[in-house]
Amino acid sequence: MKRLVRLLLTIALAVVVLTGFRWYRYVTNSDSPYDEIGITLNNSMPGPINSWGCAKLKNTFANSLPPYGCGAGDATQWK
Repeated sequence: MKRLVRLLLTIALAVVVLTGFRWYRYVTNSDSPYDEIGITLNNSMPGPINSWGCAKLKNTFANSLPPYGCGAGDATQWK
């Protein structure tokens, strides 16, 4: 039973680390703000983390339309 709990915790930790890395890579080092997986991950993050990610994307892609979750009101302006 102890081995099963340890295995499940290890798998859960690996998923969290890989998801977090993928999200961080999207907001800091992306060629396009319209990566579907990155948009989904950023949009599902809690408020302060989503705001930070949107700010990083805005710094990099200020002249582009904001991706889903980073647009204000009419979705043509950044938050």
